Amino acid sequence: MRGKLLVEQMEKLIEVESRGGYRLALRFADGASGVFDFTPFIEADTSMTEPLRNPTFFARHCIELGALAWPNGLDFSAGSLYRRMQDAGKLTGGKNAA
Repeated sequence: MRGKLLVEQMEKLIEVESRGGYRLALRFADGASGVFDFTPFIEADTSMTEPLRNPTFFARHCIELGALAWPNGLDFSAGSLYRRMQDAGKLTGGKNAA
């Protein structure tokens, strides 16, 4: 359509809760939620993910500007987490959830 502007909604992470192991329950501003398993990222064993192998360090996750972050500077945008969870069928609720 001529003149129609499509704007992608920016997702925001609003709550994170540990679910054991390397799994975190995530809740987004649109009400969608689900559990994300970070095991594949940690098994990749990069310089940024190596500290997350320590359960105490992994538990130091926080939300910074709507993204999931750790003290070593590693962060995951809410949008990328949302899309991964949506594509995997791991989201419930929310206006964009499957």
